[in-house]
Amino acid sequence: MSLFTPQNYHVSFNFSQLNRCKNCNSFGAPRSNTNFKVFAVAMTENEAAPNSVPPAPILLPQGPWKQIPGGITAAKGFKAAGMYGGLRAKGEKPDLALLACDVDATAAGAFTKNVVAAAPVVYCKSLLEDSTTARAVLINAGQANAATGDAGYQDVIECSNALAKLLQVDPGKVLIESTGVIGQRIKKEALLNSLPKLVDLLSSSAEGADLAAVAITTTDLVSKSVAIESEVGGTQIRIGGMAKGSGMIHPNMATMLGVITTDALVASDVWRKMVKVSVNRSFNQITVDGDTSTNDAVIALASGLSGSNPISSINSAEARQLQLCLDAVMQGLAKSIAWDGEGATCLIEVTVVGAANEVEAGLVARSVASSSLTKAAVYGRDPNWGRIACAAGYAGVPFNPNTLQISLGNILLMERGQPILFDRAAASDYLRRAGEVHGTVKIQISIGDGPGSSLAWGCDLSYDYVKINAEYTT
Repeated sequence: MSLFTPQNYHVSFNFSQLNRCKNCNSFGAPRSNTNFKVFAVAMTENEAAPNSVPPAPILLPQGPWKQIPGGITAAKGFKAAGMYGGLRAKGEKPDLALLACDVDATAAGAFTKNVVAAAPVVYCKSLLEDSTTARAVLINAGQANAATGDAGYQDVIECSNALAKLLQVDPGKVLIESTGVIGQRIKKEALLNSLPKLVDLLSSSAEGADLAAVAITTTDLVSKSVAIESEVGGTQIRIGGMAKGSGMIHPNMATMLGVITTDALVASDVWRKMVKVSVNRSFNQITVDGDTSTNDAVIALASGLSGSNPISSINSAEARQLQLCLDAVMQGLAKSIAWDGEGATCLIEVTVVGAANEVEAGLVARSVASSSLTKAAVYGRDPNWGRIACAAGYAGVPFNPNTLQISLGNILLMERGQPILFDRAAASDYLRRAGEVHGTVKIQISIGDGPGSSLAWGCDLSYDYVKINAEYTT
């Protein structure tokens, strides 16, 4: 299937003066006068309830799967909950999320490469080095618990141990994620006091998953949650996921958290390889502002309760099927993060073909998606292909510039390394229409005749990005 094949989705919006929460509430919901509605495949109109956020459009690629409700609880064996525990600086939007599995789930994780890694990141990496399974993931919003020293690390241990006692599981099976203000420790007393109620709220319902997805948001204008069902090795399996992120988004992940669940039965070494591949094809291919955070974490759990045959080889047909499904879920979530970029009016999708391999194609795609000049041109509705060519050229990937081809939507801007006549008004109108409906701007680039291809996602760079971050207070 060509990477230029249109995605199988339709999204439209009705919104007035979309406002980011940084200038009204450190980690609160959109202002009450915001009228923001989302329509997506198999979804009905949704409006934000007080202290909540509406769901994001999930732009899934085409494939042998169907989107289903349920998010992280769609897969067998998983329960979730979300609630307000008093950790946010303002408002009463849920700020604690919990995912629990009925059995020891095969566990994998991917984490920030920032040297100043948050205490929960250091803790989870240590646990996953010693154990291949986990039973629960606890997530708080409000405080990042990053750059908090030994005291912050002890807070993680104390919270993990308290939850493990309530769940009656080994403390080494409880993973922790945090998001919020760097330099602030978790409001530990508020969290510990909330844990009994949070555990009581655990549910396998879609509502539990939705509340958990809202609880992990910070400056997000939308929550990100998705689930799919597909056949792997003749058995129906499910994969669900939720994520958060809007600013400080850049390859090597960013201010983003993610949790993935599946009921497929897969060996630990295979699952960890799959998760690494999918993260590189999704969360590591998005960028909003070039900043990579201290708290990035994606944790993926496989319960094995689908009744499927075990997947023990990464080269098996079943592993390839599961990998495609995992890619789809993570890419859907990753694109929703880029779509929700701070101050953004549209998603930018960059497709690169003709590279020597997938890695080199990915580098070029990320370079273009990360280009501030390209992002600003998209916001200005200026089809300035020179900025795209420039960003492709400094990606660090050698290619013959005489083979370079660039298209914007279905409008060819450059061919064989040279400019061609094109309808500038039509190209500008393409950008304008995408911005008016918070749609997708597609940039297609060919750098040769090699087999390598990849995608990356970003968003336009507006005045509001500066305003949001200039007015951000804790």
